[in-house]
Amino acid sequence: MSTHAEALASTLPSSGADAPVYQHLLALSDDIGVFEHALFDVPRIEHGYCVDDVSRALIVGAREPTPSEALRQATATYLDFVDAAVTGDGRVHNRCNVEGMWTDAPTVGDWWGRAIWASGIAATVMSEHQHREQARAIALRAMQQSSPFVRANVFAVLGAAELLLQIPEDDLTRQFVLDALSKIPRAPSGAWEWPEERLQYANGSYVDALMVAGGALGDVALVGRGLELLAFLLDLESDGRRLSVTGVGGSSPQSPRPQFDQQPIEVAALADACARAFAYTGEVGWLDGLDMAWAWFDGQNDSHVRMYDPVTGAGFDGLERDGRNENRGAESTLAALSTHQHVVRLRLFLADHS
Repeated sequence: MSTHAEALASTLPSSGADAPVYQHLLALSDDIGVFEHALFDVPRIEHGYCVDDVSRALIVGAREPTPSEALRQATATYLDFVDAAVTGDGRVHNRCNVEGMWTDAPTVGDWWGRAIWASGIAATVMSEHQHREQARAIALRAMQQSSPFVRANVFAVLGAAELLLQIPEDDLTRQFVLDALSKIPRAPSGAWEWPEERLQYANGSYVDALMVAGGALGDVALVGRGLELLAFLLDLESDGRRLSVTGVGGSSPQSPRPQFDQQPIEVAALADACARAFAYTGEVGWLDGLDMAWAWFDGQNDSHVRMYDPVTGAGFDGLERDGRNENRGAESTLAALSTHQHVVRLRLFLADHS
């Protein structure tokens, strides 16, 4: 490895050097999807499945470069679940019971955006051609619709822009990305630099969407805006050494910190954005954000408690003032696995480019 690559690699946390462990994710999965909730480490099958979490599982499974046969089969199941959730006109169910029956009406909420996000990524990285084609068809079907909700559009852009990066001449996908972007505020709100009056949820995904859309559209200013907002988030939600992300209630410029409960998915979204920022800029400083994200899972957080189980790959459901929520559901487990994947992927990238 070159001196430069060694220097970059040294900024990544040593605790994430080993490959992610998918034992708990597979324990949460069956031949329908992935169960949303767990009581401690036992799946709560009575709560069924949701597209929100199965979409997250599809992303994690699809981008694992060396999946076991069990994970490969589970990822194909996740893809089929998302496929079944998207109706012919592009609306999306979210909730499914253990009998495999949808229990809600299809709409264009966050799960619509996450279905596009997951299928867009699966269409570009899954190893089998038939799965990539299936995923692309899912995304295009869902992209018939539009949503009035900011976060739904954020998630949709994350998937649609990946498709556009793969096929830049696809005018329909380009127009979809432009339309979805038009519903995502970018200018400062007036209260602070953030485009909304309050930080809500998936804030890292918000800036990640601006960056990937800017890259797909060739809009340097949009990428720059995403980088500015990522720097704002990292400055607000860390002391330069440790993350302290916005809690479940959101925050305003006047909100005290630290906040609880801190959700693992917020940390994973920041890791996504930092990995993208490094890929786009090559600036080593963005790896500090990824380092802090993985360190948060490893116990360097406001309650000084590990938020994942390195033996099973399970993630704990929330960081509380006096410890952690001991339940290990799908969302938190996938957040830990996703962040771990970024660390491993960047190590391999730096080794390959030494």
